[in-house]
Amino acid sequence: MEGQVEHKTIAVNGINMHFVEIGQGPIVLFIHGFPECWYSWRHQMSFMAKQGYRAVAPDLRGYGDTTGAPNDDCNKFTTLDIVGDLVELLNNIAPQEEKVFVVGHDWGAVVSWALCLYRPDKVKAFVCLSVAFNPRNPVKKPLETLRKVYGDDYYVVRFQEPGVIEGEFEELGIKNVVKKFLTYRTPGPLYLKKGKPFEDASSTDELPCWLSDEDIDFYANKYQQIGFTGALNYYRSIDRNWEVTAAWTGAKIQVPVKFIVGDLDITYNAPGAKDYLHKGGFKKLVPLLEDVVVLQGVGHFIHQEKPKEINEHIYNYISKISSSKNHSNVCAIL
Repeated sequence: MEGQVEHKTIAVNGINMHFVEIGQGPIVLFIHGFPECWYSWRHQMSFMAKQGYRAVAPDLRGYGDTTGAPNDDCNKFTTLDIVGDLVELLNNIAPQEEKVFVVGHDWGAVVSWALCLYRPDKVKAFVCLSVAFNPRNPVKKPLETLRKVYGDDYYVVRFQEPGVIEGEFEELGIKNVVKKFLTYRTPGPLYLKKGKPFEDASSTDELPCWLSDEDIDFYANKYQQIGFTGALNYYRSIDRNWEVTAAWTGAKIQVPVKFIVGDLDITYNAPGAKDYLHKGGFKKLVPLLEDVVVLQGVGHFIHQEKPKEINEHIYNYISKISSSKNHSNVCAIL
């Protein structure tokens, strides 16, 4: 896969965004999460390119080979900033395409929801993996709420103080940290004890069949070069993000969506998540939601663990959307 993709860098929104692409045709924009980079989409990109699409996957600001992000200022990592990067990227690489297909996972899903919310005019349809739309609560700040529900050892809370968790990760070893995150499969909250991260986490020393030592090395080498601060800034900006997005309180997602999650994913097993997804709450906020698919025996990194199934879901949904739009265009002409 590495030898097939084209690596490019473009100046957007004050940063130098690295992205990879493969294939020709309508764009499918793949947006990665933590602790990853464009490489997490290696299976999906090659597959979609073979189906006649142009697969594009950037390293988000603070990640991978994207440079110039103000890592010392976590307030510059709100979803408004990240969506701004992506809109500029699309305007530069595909000015002729009014809208694109979007696929996002983990923080990439959060960013994708924001893209759909702020700029629905840029999105044909969205395939969301793992993280459902989380509407803004007008009276509760996110960090305070998470601390009250899960306590001070909850991973998001532990990520907040600059330099502290980075030092612990350094002591544990970057490759080991990446491995621990990617192999974590407990269907419940992730706790990282101070000074002893992953001591109680149910990750394993033996790699699963879907993850190779070379895969771990690819991610680890990137973090070895740039550190974790840029990636952690997404978590550190959650309250600032809450502050600057007040204008979208109560707004709904007005683009077509398909949602896919593993039944062992920590997000699917969060308090109230299953009722929200399956009993109408999610559909109310995402009225064009087509389907909620739950894959059995699958964890958080669903697109790497089950690439064949995810590829088929993405392709079938995008093909369906494309066919319906083409039919509508023909009817309009007639």
